[in-house]
Amino acid sequence: MSGPARQPVNPPPLLEGARPTPAPAAERKGWVEQIMGMPVSIHLRGAGVDRPATHQAVAAAFAVLREMDSIFSTYREDSDLMRLRREEVPMSACSPLLEEALHIGQEAEAATRGAFTTLLPTGEGDLAFDPTGLVKGWAVDRASAPLLELERISFCINAGGDVLVGAHRDLPATGPEAIVWRVGVEDPLDRQRIAHTVTLVRGAVATSGTAARGAHLYDPTAGEMVRRTGSVTVSGPTLLWADIWATALFVGTADTRDAFTHNAAGYSSTVL
Repeated sequence: MSGPARQPVNPPPLLEGARPTPAPAAERKGWVEQIMGMPVSIHLRGAGVDRPATHQAVAAAFAVLREMDSIFSTYREDSDLMRLRREEVPMSACSPLLEEALHIGQEAEAATRGAFTTLLPTGEGDLAFDPTGLVKGWAVDRASAPLLELERISFCINAGGDVLVGAHRDLPATGPEAIVWRVGVEDPLDRQRIAHTVTLVRGAVATSGTAARGAHLYDPTAGEMVRRTGSVTVSGPTLLWADIWATALFVGTADTRDAFTHNAAGYSSTVL
């Protein structure tokens, strides 16, 4: 004999103001090392940030940064750059990255109409090849390669305040599964205050100015260091070119800003 038909059981209604349980937050983990004379941190978010493959990728990223420092440091007497400048070795005996930096610098000088240069003062009254203004951003871009292979992982590399955000190709750029980073840009007149933020899923943010390090940026047109206050922040696809353009726009003129409009597709700037 069959019993009474079962009635469907409906879930109780949500109480006013209640919300469905959100998806669990992405796992997080961070590392920091002192490289190139500054703290460089790598932060990961996503699934499996503590697995062995992740640690190996982070170690590989830091290894790239240390390699770049060994080639380009102006503070290490044994760097390829300093040995080249002392004429102890020819360019052909140095890392091929040194010649590549020379070509990038020439491209940047043309793109910025002379506002960016790799001929910088040495402190001895002359100019010498010094690609410092492009090396940090380029180093971080190169160091990101092993991190891009981590499935379901998004990363943020912060090198002395310049930031690169990236993610594995399987992570979407929009929607609930997108991992979003907010990068704060400090006020150059009040370094305790965040002037504005840049929201990124993938991309870079670089800032140039005198607030943190004083008059360390060289204006090749005027032939002198820039002493004015303020800063320029540039965001775009790569940290290499974001950093180049931030420097050029800070030291440059209206002609540099016009060059940025015509030659920096995909990049935007903020002047403070």
